[in-house]
Amino acid sequence: MKRYNSFVGYFKNKYGSRLQKVVIDAGFTCPNRDGKLSVGGCTFCDNNAFHPNYSTKDKSILNQINEGIEFHSRRYRNCDKFLAYFQAYTNTYDTLDVLKKRYEEALSHPKVVGIVIGTRPDCVDEEKLDYLVSLSKNNVVIIEYGIESCYNRTLERVNRCHTFEQAQKAVKMTAERGLDVGAHFILGLPGETREDMLAYAPMINDLPINSIKFHQLQIFKNTAMEKEYAAHPTDFVEFSLESYIDFFIDLLERLSPNLYIERFAGEVPPRFVSKTPWGKIRNPELIKMLEKRLEERNAFQGSRL
Repeated sequence: MKRYNSFVGYFKNKYGSRLQKVVIDAGFTCPNRDGKLSVGGCTFCDNNAFHPNYSTKDKSILNQINEGIEFHSRRYRNCDKFLAYFQAYTNTYDTLDVLKKRYEEALSHPKVVGIVIGTRPDCVDEEKLDYLVSLSKNNVVIIEYGIESCYNRTLERVNRCHTFEQAQKAVKMTAERGLDVGAHFILGLPGETREDMLAYAPMINDLPINSIKFHQLQIFKNTAMEKEYAAHPTDFVEFSLESYIDFFIDLLERLSPNLYIERFAGEVPPRFVSKTPWGKIRNPELIKMLEKRLEERNAFQGSRL
């Protein structure tokens, strides 16, 4: 019996086969970087930490896809269908004409069957969403919103420059059009207690999303948050690996069983962080630890609803 709704089976259930993401850097920026809303970006952000080596904006989108397919084919030998994952920065932050050019370049690749678009909730509108609906008639289209926290005080503190209400509106607009919607949250942002984070659950359950990603907060070198952490370490909840897994299970028990859990923790190359309190553990090992602890606790997603 599955103890949580894993995203691994989502594509097989909906589209009939495994679909592997290939990360794309299409050269976008963010409105809290270029001065429209702010400068400097989110205080926690170093986007390079999540870039595979093949994904750099100096390469064309098709070149990135070709190198990404070669990279993933070593691990997933039976996978022949791919999604172009527009991950870096805010991938709806440009004119519709520019978006069309970049999305359609990715979709022109013979092995790409769809796109995943990482973006902010304040950077979509009805015109862009309607265009994505037209793309979705012949392609997989998934919108992944970086929401990060359910609390406006936290979003302001980390310089997100959008509100949770804007996230609710964007998710609703997207879901109403029948598009797949994902959301991303960070656990451990400054000023939030364990109780604050557990209280995310009912607010997340009210969002019409299909899938969700969680990352534990990681303090990247040379970011504003690194300085904030050095000055105010007691404002941060710090998790050991074991305590994080137990905390996540507490949260998971409060989440709707209809949500697909795409990720519950993150990993980055050690060179990007000042310390690696969990060691160099990889995602497959983390998943095994989560599943083992779920069995030990006889816990299930949604069991406390």
